[in-house]
Amino acid sequence: MNINIKIKAVIDSITQFFREVKVELKKISWPLRNETIASTSIVIIIVLIIGIFLGIVDIGLSRIIKIILS
Repeated sequence: MNINIKIKAVIDSITQFFREVKVELKKISWPLRNETIASTSIVIIIVLIIGIFLGIVDIGLSRIIKIILS
């Protein structure tokens, strides 16, 4: 009997959790399609700029180390 009570309590708590998740999801203000595209574009551009910068720094440091070790 005691096991059935524990199982029911677990199931009730899981059910309550998903009810609360549903309530919280209704509070979310989802971005519009244009906002999402604009934000994604900015992130991609910044990642490309940082990638190019780090690539140039890496090449420069590699050449400096080759000169020092030669």
